[in-house]
Amino acid sequence: MKCDIILSGVGGQGVLSLAGLIGFGAVSEGLHAKQSEVHGMAQRGGAVQAHLRLSDRPIHSDLVPRGGADMILSMEPLESLRYVDYLSPTGTVVTATNPFHNIPDYPAMDTLLAALKKLPRAVLVDAESLAREAGNVQAMNTVMVGAAAKLLPLQSGTLEKVVRQLFASKGEQVVEVNLKALAAGRKAGEA
Repeated sequence: MKCDIILSGVGGQGVLSLAGLIGFGAVSEGLHAKQSEVHGMAQRGGAVQAHLRLSDRPIHSDLVPRGGADMILSMEPLESLRYVDYLSPTGTVVTATNPFHNIPDYPAMDTLLAALKKLPRAVLVDAESLAREAGNVQAMNTVMVGAAAKLLPLQSGTLEKVVRQLFASKGEQVVEVNLKALAAGRKAGEA
């Protein structure tokens, strides 16, 4: 078993948090995980991508080859399209539909959404609204992990355990918000 993921977004959206939550879940189940460093602008608003590889066997490289990703998990629609050449023929794009207007010539949303809908397998999620409904817009990245959950090689309940562990130090309210965000994302990803 292997699952190769390209994570994308812009600086400040929590791309590392996405990778950490999924990677921690995989390791807690005894899987091997390798994550690349984040590539891109280290400033808020700059393009960011990371690679996450999960397997039941040792992993020798932390980089996903072009054409080899099982999933692109993105916090931003334009950034998801930036990495489509990494997607395998059977891969899926899971992306938030909420734009981050970080460039002056940002494409029209209808153009972006049309391009995403043309992909063979795409899951589009209004992560901002779901996170807000869960109690905090900053939980968008947890919504997106939930949206990708059915495509991850993790057992039922693992992500919930990881959310409890990772957010415990921030208090029960933050844990509950993130559990709600995870559940909302999972429901959106299965729709």
